[in-house]
Amino acid sequence: MNALLLALIFLATVAAMEGFAYVMHRWVMHGPGWFLHASHHRARPGRWEANDLYFVIFAMPSILLLLGGVQWHWGDWATVVGAGVAAYGAIYLGFHDIIVHRRVAHRYVPRSAYMKRIVQAHRLHHAVESKQGCVSFGFLVAPRPEELKRELAANGKAGLRVAKGGLEG
Repeated sequence: MNALLLALIFLATVAAMEGFAYVMHRWVMHGPGWFLHASHHRARPGRWEANDLYFVIFAMPSILLLLGGVQWHWGDWATVVGAGVAAYGAIYLGFHDIIVHRRVAHRYVPRSAYMKRIVQAHRLHHAVESKQGCVSFGFLVAPRPEELKRELAANGKAGLRVAKGGLEG
């Protein structure tokens, strides 16, 4: 395969992973996989949470594709798809765990309209502690915060997190 086609497959894989992540987050993690994901919607008592197992689970297809492409001669397509999945995982780790949830100390403050929007959308997702009533399940593509706030209001106050430092109003 030529380099341009491989680059396009890589980029398409990274883009498609946002759709895959949305589906998995919305209908698996907030569905039958809630037993692991619930830990992510509560205060983390230590360094790790049960939800971190999803990182391992979602890394397995990437590892398998990379191994298949490099060692088992499945073809260059498997290597670049595996690399695309891994790249999305790295982007997710940087955005979700480091920037939004600050699992690594940093001084980064989102300044661009895009970064402000996706960070705020993810914080609005975490305004709900239960598996029902959440909004914004994507990671790199998110509706406008105003739309998400309207959706939260329409869902009622069930499951809403009480604001820090005061009573829910």
